[in-house]
Amino acid sequence: RCAGRVEVQHGGHWGTVCDDDWGLPDAAVVCRQLGCGAALAAPSGAWFGEGSGPIWLNGLRCRGTEERLALCRHRGWRPHVCAHEEDASAVCSGGLRYPPTHGSQGPVLALTPASLPGGPTVRLVGATGRCAGRLEIFHAGHWGTVCDDLWGLPDAEVVCRQLGCG
Repeated sequence: RCAGRVEVQHGGHWGTVCDDDWGLPDAAVVCRQLGCGAALAAPSGAWFGEGSGPIWLNGLRCRGTEERLALCRHRGWRPHVCAHEEDASAVCSGGLRYPPTHGSQGPVLALTPASLPGGPTVRLVGATGRCAGRLEIFHAGHWGTVCDDLWGLPDAEVVCRQLGCG
């Protein structure tokens, strides 16, 4: 259930990770950091669709034991010359074997899942953990916020289910 394109927030902007040198040890760190269990696969080639914005990381060389992606060796935090058709992805077991990293240093990390048939891609940003924050929705190639007019608990429950947060 925890699966999608790997996205990181750096300097207040979301971006993707290039799949150059991407492998299972890198996906293992992503899954651990998000509290999504063990890594099952590390698809390359924008398996879950192409992202947008900067490509913040390239040439990741995780050992697979790091607590956060920011602790892995890489070619630096900057926009890289890499096409979004090379966006890295991770597929996790979905079991919450590892507690989410709260209050950690470094960038925010998220998996942006492929859209469900007939449904938009959503994410929660601006808080610790992947299951809390401001709701954003991906539409027409851009992330935007959702107005809270008439928003209620039933709406929040749908988002939580869609994100695998209970």
